Amino acid sequence: MPRQSVLVLDFGGQYNQLIARRVRECSVYCEVKPYTISLEEIRAFDPIGIIFTGGPNSVYDEKAPHVDPAIFTLGVPVLGICYGCQLMAQALGGEVTAAQADTAREYGKTETFYDTGCRLFKGLPESGISWMSHGDYMAKVPEGFALVGRTEACPNVAIADEKRGFYGVQYHPEVNHTEHGVDMIRNFLYEVCHARGEWTMGDYKDTAIAAIREKVGSGKVLLALSGGVDSSVAAALLAEAVGKQLTCVFVDHGLLRKDEGDEVEAAFSRWDLNFVRVDAETRFLLKLAGVSEPEHKRKIIGEEFIRVFEEEAKKIGAVDFLAQGTIYPDVIESGAGDAAVIKSHHNVGGLPDYVDFKEIIEPLRMLFKDEVRQLGRELGLPEYLVSRQPFPGPGLAIRVIGDLTKEKLDTLREADAIYRQEIAAAGEDKNINQYFAVLTNTRSVGVMGDGRTYDYTLALRAVTTSDFMTADWARIPYDVLDKISTRIVNEVKGINRIVYDITSKPPATIEWE
Repeated sequence: MPRQSVLVLDFGGQYNQLIARRVRECSVYCEVKPYTISLEEIRAFDPIGIIFTGGPNSVYDEKAPHVDPAIFTLGVPVLGICYGCQLMAQALGGEVTAAQADTAREYGKTETFYDTGCRLFKGLPESGISWMSHGDYMAKVPEGFALVGRTEACPNVAIADEKRGFYGVQYHPEVNHTEHGVDMIRNFLYEVCHARGEWTMGDYKDTAIAAIREKVGSGKVLLALSGGVDSSVAAALLAEAVGKQLTCVFVDHGLLRKDEGDEVEAAFSRWDLNFVRVDAETRFLLKLAGVSEPEHKRKIIGEEFIRVFEEEAKKIGAVDFLAQGTIYPDVIESGAGDAAVIKSHHNVGGLPDYVDFKEIIEPLRMLFKDEVRQLGRELGLPEYLVSRQPFPGPGLAIRVIGDLTKEKLDTLREADAIYRQEIAAAGEDKNINQYFAVLTNTRSVGVMGDGRTYDYTLALRAVTTSDFMTADWARIPYDVLDKISTRIVNEVKGINRIVYDITSKPPATIEWE
């Protein structure tokens, strides 16, 4: 039986990835495609449902993105969100205009009333808060549609043609601000599209392993293993599929946290693969000697990593496949066709020319980050790797402010390890999304053992966030901070003062550099 899939058509909305994630969280596979996809491609994709995303345009603008109206003749249910709702309304004979009064424009949290006789709202409360973001107004609803949602300001917040399976909402059900929003998406999937709910990481693992074996055959695969979540899960999946045909090159640049290199190596001891760990600490530190500017550090580390990987690859000789840990947000954000390019990713769209290989393989290319983590658990990777917090590519090099020395790095490693130990011991690791220590370039006078000290100030950083685009500083209990401070000052030589960063993002960034 072929896998059921939902097609998410992207009209430039800021929540397009979130819509796709919500669908997959409901155990239904989906893909995000640009609105320019042809009708033939849609038929080939054979979706059980189509979702139109929001977008920044007005549907009546001459250059606004549109779809082939024939999409509504395919017999496939459609859910239009915000711009997608207005696009569907206009395409099917309705009328959308700019709102003439502030009462017809809605932004932010809004009390909304629902017709629970509609399949989209089946089993849900009759009212709740929804997240609005629209300045246009549906002056005329298409024939065959009923009004199934309203607010005090707008009578047509949600519309439905139950017979054809067409639904439109002017709010964003995919965001956390909308109460029962995910339940509405689930109703569309199960009540309207008749999804079977077969998308699981266990099934994906088995399917992906079989596909990798078929593709690789008897060939050789080379992977640069950083120890991060994406490359580690890619390595585990490939190891499960092809074993000794895989070579993982782990470049240990000496900029990792305490014991991290050993933990990465130990995690892969269960698989029969070629694991090459390159001790390049001295080499990297020589290149970084006297360098204080963070972007200069990043450039040196990136270039040197390539050089080391290139040298190791030459020792291996020709390989058939170069593997990368590209994940789905990388692909979406890099853009295609008319889609907006949010940011370019180094591992999307360009193949390195310093390794002799025939083809590239990206086994995680269609997975979101949370799915990658779950796949890692399915593959048996230890939790310390699977749930690893975001860690910058240059590692501790940008958490040591100013010039780098091995002594400074070792000092930061010890302090950071104590910080992480105490946060975990207090159970605060479940409440904080990212936390780490920064060795500042500030020295101050202190008193220890009746003697004067002149040592470094250590900054502690901890944030809570849902998307890492914005973040708030974490309210760590004072007694936990007190224990962390006492231990670090007493146990780590070279630090005599601890400060806690209470700046949110924005105006600050999460990392210091």
